[in-house]
Amino acid sequence: MRPRRRARAAPLVVGLSVGAAVAGAVLAGAALAVRSPDRRRQLRRQARIWRLTARRSLHFAGVKVRAVRATEARRAQLEETFAIRSAQDVAEVLGGMKGAVMKAGQMVSFLADGLPPEAQAALATLLADVPPMSPRLAASVVREELGDDPERVFLEWGEQPVAAASIGQVHRAVTRDGRIVAVKVQYPAVDAAIRGDLDNAELLYSLFGALRLKNLDVRALVDELRARMADEVDYHLEAANQTEFGRLYAGHPFIHVPAVVPELSTRRVLTSEWVGGLRWDAFLAGSTDPERQRVAEVIYRFSQGSIHRFGLFNGDPHPGNYRFHNDGAVTFLDFGLVKRWAPGEWEHLAPVLDAVLADDAGGTVDAMVAADFLPPDHGIDPARIWEYVSTPYVPLLSPRFRYTRAWVAQALQKLIDLPGQYGDLVAKLNMPPSFVILDRVVWGVSGILGTLEAEAGWRAIVAEYREHAPASTPLGEAEARWLARRTAPA
Repeated sequence: MRPRRRARAAPLVVGLSVGAAVAGAVLAGAALAVRSPDRRRQLRRQARIWRLTARRSLHFAGVKVRAVRATEARRAQLEETFAIRSAQDVAEVLGGMKGAVMKAGQMVSFLADGLPPEAQAALATLLADVPPMSPRLAASVVREELGDDPERVFLEWGEQPVAAASIGQVHRAVTRDGRIVAVKVQYPAVDAAIRGDLDNAELLYSLFGALRLKNLDVRALVDELRARMADEVDYHLEAANQTEFGRLYAGHPFIHVPAVVPELSTRRVLTSEWVGGLRWDAFLAGSTDPERQRVAEVIYRFSQGSIHRFGLFNGDPHPGNYRFHNDGAVTFLDFGLVKRWAPGEWEHLAPVLDAVLADDAGGTVDAMVAADFLPPDHGIDPARIWEYVSTPYVPLLSPRFRYTRAWVAQALQKLIDLPGQYGDLVAKLNMPPSFVILDRVVWGVSGILGTLEAEAGWRAIVAEYREHAPASTPLGEAEARWLARRTAPA
């Protein structure tokens, strides 16, 4: 198990900050002297991250110095100010950087609900649509990938994108045989930027280290992110993921995955059937509470069913990736970040969940040690460990539970340890790489359920997938009938 890197004293942090600042200046100067455009671009990106790290480290050092003789209330105020300024700084730097570093920022933005409101607002900008590329650039990518101008490849082509994100943007089009499709076009040169970022692990370690979030194993997070994001650059792999999810959920009563059009999909262009329906904001604005409750259960079942029944799941539970339909069904989009359980991987993690749900503090600690969450000589009271690690699973510890935004915020504050009451435990915790994307899904879905104020018997729903328990809701019954038809012999 790798030891976690932490700042131990202000002079050390200041020394690292000065070194980072000098390194940033050197990289910026070196970029001018390098002839390769890709290398110059990579050096400029490195310089921006190093300067960000330097600023955050200097600020963190100042907080530590001022906190030495401060009251508890003053220390809390200093930490809150640091969280706000860090979030604002990271959002400003990453907001204009397409590729892996922006995606990395989005990976931690799911923690925003546990931060002060000003920090939440700053990190929320990373989830907003980024400025689109020009119609001319989009057309050039289609031409290179599909062999002709988009107006010739398609019967109709929408020049203006309908959505834009960190890696590509989506255009509406009509195929020559009359099908309405969504065409995702990758930004030019973004693959080189992403591969450069992923090849430079220290760059990403520095980026996540700049936030200095407690209970965040930077190296585990970055290593897993690099493994998953390497796949996102190639739309062939995303098309394969989407096709696999489409096969697994074919004919499902309330989960829909758009079909891929393989003859119009390449490494940098992904064409799928067009899906109507409401976007997230429109659904929230016009839906009733029963409609929100149904949608919440659909989203929850999609994540839990994928994790427990199929052993692969979408690691990006972003509400922008959903479309909501009048019949209560939900379409799920964007399968670039997909996690598959390797043989034995889930079996290594599952005993921790089982022990937590059994309210077994000793068993929880034993399972955590076996799964490399804790060292054997941790010396911490098992009851305190259970109290801390059970936080994400509180909704499963009672027959019914109602998610709220306030509960999600409080739970994340506890895990991030803003109050500092679990400092001794946080210092010894390690997040195994295989748990990183799962944790992202747990909190991403929790944030969505909190916004929907969803209430259900979540424990019974999970039991359907983990224990083959009988259906606990009408949606569960509909899914059971679908599963019976799916597994029946032809």
